[in-house]
Amino acid sequence: MLYLVPTPIGNLEDITLRALRILKEVDLILAEDTRTSKKLLLHYGIETPLRSYHAHNEHAVVTSIIEQLQNGQTLALITDAGTPGISDPGFLLTRACVNANVKVECLPGATAFVPALVTSGLPCDKFFFEGFLPHKKGRQTRLIYLSELPYTFVLYESPHRLIKCLNQLIEFCGPDRLACVCRELSKMHEECITKSLPELVEYFDTEKKVRGEIVIIVEGKVVKKKRGDN
Repeated sequence: MLYLVPTPIGNLEDITLRALRILKEVDLILAEDTRTSKKLLLHYGIETPLRSYHAHNEHAVVTSIIEQLQNGQTLALITDAGTPGISDPGFLLTRACVNANVKVECLPGATAFVPALVTSGLPCDKFFFEGFLPHKKGRQTRLIYLSELPYTFVLYESPHRLIKCLNQLIEFCGPDRLACVCRELSKMHEECITKSLPELVEYFDTEKKVRGEIVIIVEGKVVKKKRGDN
């Protein structure tokens, strides 16, 4: 069977006891970046063999991995941080396993958008997860769609593109929309700032160089009721 194992997004303590046991017991660990994963495994004394599995080779190696699983091996898939399949490699292999009747089990654990969403103070009873926006083609279409959503939506962004993304959100969502920018989640310099979009631009444009992966939580469009509506 295949285990999808979440790994810490920053603080190495954010991994479950079950995840550590699985990583020790499986025959092989598939890792997005073996260099990054070795640090985690070394920290916990895990000596299970590693094999590279990432966005650039997953199409080429998925068939051989399915064959290993069908031959009785038990594998774990981890990414550099967070839960496999959430804006990281994992979907292709999971789908292949389902189609091949190979059992897949995903362990609960770390992912960046959940603590960001809850910490933001914005409504989280219903939300839309967008992840990374397209860099060019299709970006405007997605921003138009997101701007009309009546509930909170979640974006991932890289530090050097943060200001550009916030300015585009102002353009498509308007200057009154509240949003929260979270960075360095679970790390020493964790920061979650909830302000209007223009205030966030001013804050991060004048601050020191922004570092760390970014989660942006944006308030949904407020739908004004027409006169006579209940």
